Parts: sequence; C-alpha cells; structure tokens
Amino acid sequence: MGGCSKDDVSYLDRRFSKKVRDNVYGNIYLDPLSLKFVDTEQFQRLRDLKQLGLTYMVYPGAVHSRFEHSLGVFSLAGEAVHRIKAQQGSELGIDNLDIQTVKLAGLLHDVGHGPFSHMFEREFLRQIPHGIKWCHEDMSVRMIDHIVDFHHIDIDAECLKKAKEMVIASTEHVSHKSVNEKHFLYDIVANGRNGIDVDKFDYIVRDSRACGLGCSFQIERLMDSMRVMGDEICYRDKDYLTIYKLFSSRADLHRTVYTHAKVKAIEMMFVESLIKADDYLQISSKIQDPAEFWKIDDSILKTIEISHDQELKEARDLILRIRRRDLYQFCNEFSVPKDKLEHFKDITPQDIVCSQGNGDITLKEEDVVVCNVKIDLTRGRSNPLEKTLRAMRNSRYMIIASVICCQLFVKIGL
Repeated sequence: MGGCSKDDVSYLDRRFSKKVRDNVYGNIYLDPLSLKFVDTEQFQRLRDLKQLGLTYMVYPGAVHSRFEHSLGVFSLAGEAVHRIKAQQGSELGIDNLDIQTVKLAGLLHDVGHGPFSHMFEREFLRQIPHGIKWCHEDMSVRMIDHIVDFHHIDIDAECLKKAKEMVIASTEHVSHKSVNEKHFLYDIVANGRNGIDVDKFDYIVRDSRACGLGCSFQIERLMDSMRVMGDEICYRDKDYLTIYKLFSSRADLHRTVYTHAKVKAIEMMFVESLIKADDYLQISSKIQDPAEFWKIDDSILKTIEISHDQELKEARDLILRIRRRDLYQFCNEFSVPKDKLEHFKDITPQDIVCSQGNGDITLKEEDVVVCNVKIDLTRGRSNPLEKTLRAMRNSRYMIIASVICCQLFVKIGL
C-alpha cells in the first residue's frame, strides 16, 4: 500500500508536516505525501509561472505565481473536506483516503498549466499554423503520472486515479467517475455542476488582493455552510448573496483586470511574438510530452528578448515595443446587446476593414487586431444557482451577466 493508505493518519498530525507561510491564509501545512510532489522540479516550475501572466505590466502587484495559488487551493480543499466530515462524516463515510485525495487534487490541479496564464492555450496555440486545441487540465493529469513515475512516488493506485479525475472534473470531456458514490468530493476542487469550487475561491481573493482591488466575497461564510444533500454540495438559501458575490467578483475581475485594454494589447503583441519565434524555438512542439513541457515557463519572454539570433529579430522587436510602451492602440469597443447574443458571430479584422468609411487613413487587415471577449458567471447565460440543489428562495433577485465585448486595436500609431 502506497502513501495514501486508509490506515495512515500521519498526514493529519502537524508534527509530520511542513509549514509554509501564505500571505492570504497564514500557515499551510503540507503532509508527507503532498510534500513528495511539491519537492520536485516539475512542481517547483509553478514558481516561474505568474498566475496572471503579463497582467503585472499594467497592475505591478500581480506577480503572484501558480505555486502560491496551488498551495492555496490545497489548503482550501483540505479545509472543505474536513468541515464536511466534521458535520456529516459518519453518514457520508468520508475516510482519510478521501481527505488525502481531495487535498492532492487541489495541490496538483495546475501542475500542467502553460506559461502566461490562459493566453498560452487560448491564444498562442490556436493561432499558430494548423492551430492546436490543447487543455492544461489534460496536461496536469499527464504531468501527475510523469512525476509519480520519474520520482518513484509510492502512492495508492486508487488515490492517484481519483485525484486525477478530480483535476478534470469540470472539463467537458471528463469521463464517468470511477465509483458511483461520493460524487460530491469531485465538486470541491473543480466543480463541473455549478462552478462553485475552491479553485475559484482562491484565485478570486488572491488576484483581487494582488491587484489592489477590494473583494466582497467571503470564503469563510460558504465554507461554514456547505452541506452534502443528494450526493451534492449545497448551501443555505440565505447565502444566495454570498454566492452571487462569488460570481460577480469573478466577472468584475474579468472586466477590470483580465480584459483591461492595455493588458489585452500587451497579450496580443506577445502572442504575435511567440508565433514568430515558434519555428525557431520549437515551443509548440513540446506541449505533448510532460518530460519536455515542464521546462517551458515565463522565461520564454526573456529568452527571446536577450537573444542575438537573427531568426528571433521580429519577435524581439515586438517585445522591445512592449518594454517601451509602444503598444497596439486601443480604438474602441462594442458591447453586444443581451437580446442579440445568440445571433452574434466573432468580429474579424476583415469585418473592420470592409466597414471603414472614406477617411484620410485606410487600414489594411494586418493593421487591425480584434479581441472578442465573453464575460459571464461561468454558466453562460444560465443562472449558476439553477445547477445547485436546494435552489435559493431569493435567487430571483440574482442578476445574470453575460456580455460579449469586441475590443478593437490598431498595431501602428496613426
């Protein structure tokens, strides 16, 4: 039996744990099995992945890493399952194996994440020739297997299998769970049913703090009220406002931070730089092999910037423009009316060029960049509370925000 034995309770004893000081939650205690994963070069790589990618070029405080976030989700996942066990442990049959598995899933859920936040997979990989649809959750699962095999980590096979299932529990292609019981455990780290999970708890609070923004969402209130009913995590009806604040805080972060006009301009310029550098650096060729992928991190930017290779000149020039704040110019944005959302198609540079009037300046397609941004409450146009058992009596007051916004940039000063 590996490090996840049901009879092994040593990870519950802090004498066997390593204490890490977190600036959001205070002390976080890493149990021996989790520490075996943390103390690997593959997990330590997360220190070199900024949680918000290039956002720090606009919000200077946004320099926190995936490493900090992963420890935070680990801590919250453990806290959540412990609280459920304290309230309903006997009726739900929660054991030490379940606790360790949930904590491990929280710790490792982003171990396969790409550099520069979600820009790497959503923008760069999809824009390279023969665009690639790639998912960091899938790579996290493969990276977990790679770490176990490469470092010969002794872990119970069932624990490992369930932890990997929990990592991809919110993805569209997730397979059926390996068991027909305790499905509520799969909703703690990555909740595919209603989007209320500890991953979201952590990044909303952590990102808001790093960017110097207020956050009205209260983690403690939801953590204290969660109960399992019908094999699903539920909340008191009077907590509807707290849940609304969770989703509205996320939407506000998207509006004010993640899709900030200058953040998007910098991201689009760097995506173009990566595309120009890809043939030479072979970045996209490393995304399928965990043994190679773990070597890719945010240092790509510096590699391009300080290189003297002629093959990287165009990519290097774009980064130089970013450094000198010669950014693509934000021109305008258009928000799609709510009643038109279902008929809206993404706007392209060709649409912009074809619709320009007779002015002194004529734009070509290569001069224009369009960013189609969708902001919702994680469930598209649906109310996320509709997916939660014991729907709150007051949910009729919930305002559902689903907005598509087109941002228009030009690459050169006019």
